[in-house]
Amino acid sequence: MVYDFDLLYKEYSARIYKLCLSYSGDRFFADDLHQETWIAVWNSLPKFRNESKISTWIYRIAINTCLVGLKKEKNKAENSEVILSKLVHEETYDNSKEINRLYECISKLKESERIIITLVLEEKPYEEIAEITGITENNLRVKIHRIKKELQQIYKHYGRI
Repeated sequence: MVYDFDLLYKEYSARIYKLCLSYSGDRFFADDLHQETWIAVWNSLPKFRNESKISTWIYRIAINTCLVGLKKEKNKAENSEVILSKLVHEETYDNSKEINRLYECISKLKESERIIITLVLEEKPYEEIAEITGITENNLRVKIHRIKKELQQIYKHYGRI
């Protein structure tokens, strides 16, 4: 099967951006990760072997790009808390304060938890999330339950519940 890059970009770009944002907690960094993801998709698309859903493959590329990007960021002197505080005070053009608060809370989760909850928010089926993250569906259900509890605690910290 041959995929049209433009159609894939139109269909998945917004979702991948949200993944990058929840992973990075910073809009500028998310922009970079989003762009790097789509460059990787562009370069690798001819090699896609149809062994998984195209969406799963794209999410996997995005997650790998985020992991590599975060690793590079950790090597830099800038503290992630500083980046996060920029996001908190940053007014955005298309998101409400509540959505920003949610992303801020998500960015406080562990890396693997960020991936999972972002995919849950994207309403991906558990089977696909399990495939993307490489864990069993049963383990995924347990993790989602724990992540939701932790996210609630983080959210309460901000006096929202």
